[in-house]
Amino acid sequence: MIDNSETRPSVVVLGGGYAGFKLAKALDDIADVTLVDPSDTFMHNAASWRTLVEPDWLDRIFLPLDRLLKHGRFVRDQAVAVDGRQVTLASGGRLEPDYLVLATGSSYPFPAKSDVPDAEQTRARIRDAHEALRGAERVLVVGAGPAGLELAGEIKAFFPAKHVTIADVAPDVMPGPFEQELRDELRAQLDQLGIELKLGSPLTELPAAAPATPASIAITTQAGDELTADIWFRCFGVVPRTGYLTGALAGARNRRGYVRVDKFLRAGGLDRVYAIGDIADADRDTVGSANAQADLVAGNIRSEITGAGEQAAYQQVPPMVIVPLGPEGGAGQLPGQGVFGAETAAGIKGRELFVDVYAGMFDA
Repeated sequence: MIDNSETRPSVVVLGGGYAGFKLAKALDDIADVTLVDPSDTFMHNAASWRTLVEPDWLDRIFLPLDRLLKHGRFVRDQAVAVDGRQVTLASGGRLEPDYLVLATGSSYPFPAKSDVPDAEQTRARIRDAHEALRGAERVLVVGAGPAGLELAGEIKAFFPAKHVTIADVAPDVMPGPFEQELRDELRAQLDQLGIELKLGSPLTELPAAAPATPASIAITTQAGDELTADIWFRCFGVVPRTGYLTGALAGARNRRGYVRVDKFLRAGGLDRVYAIGDIADADRDTVGSANAQADLVAGNIRSEITGAGEQAAYQQVPPMVIVPLGPEGGAGQLPGQGVFGAETAAGIKGRELFVDVYAGMFDA
């Protein structure tokens, strides 16, 4: 237990995404929390596809990080070197907290995630992508995982006349540890929407044009199918943001860039240094696992600060997913509920995409 009779123990959280902001908020009442992120806003990525087809949603998915903490502080900066608990920021500032939590997340193709830290610039780019999509008759989505299916469903829900094709090297949609019943339900709804699937054969090359921009696209699969479109979207390619790690932490990265963690989510086994969310090798890259990891590490840090309770080990989250296909379509699989269809998927997620839930967390 740390002696906090005079000062509260310090916690630095690098990254204000789903895992980082949740952990920072969970410890705000008991520790001196500093949240560091290069952007001044949290972007609720789970609703980003909706903004592409309905830009009025843009005002709902960007939440100011300086409204998150009641006692702690938000620092708009970026870690450029982290060795143990020693953090060097781009501004030249240095931090060495009692606890360090690495939650810098991952990059993913725009517009599911932004590749710039400025929220206004991201909004402008999404509006430009919306206009490009409006002007397209044929749309190509590369990737048949949750993101690709959700994007295709959003486009057909708001622009039903557009021809949408999903291409993937996998032989079926939704690769991963899901029930075949879920895939069958999603494919049936995709067929009802008129979305074309080209699965089981890789593309000979990706389109030369940048994604989410107007272009004349004509590419082929190795099976010989020609795919044409006026715009395309890349829906694959998660890359963990861990390039700033140095020393022992750099050595804790695996060949894909993820940070190896122990059962308590300690990064490389280092004392009081944790990695959670998309950068950790503990689980699949999902919001659900990010939330579970934030809860676990917050609970363990709280237990150590107070001296009450045992340290808990992380248990992987059971396979779970909800894939909206527009506001009223989609399907999902949740523990205890099994596979369900459009009505339940729309009621849980599809209509509101949890935007009000997340907005309520930024009320310090």
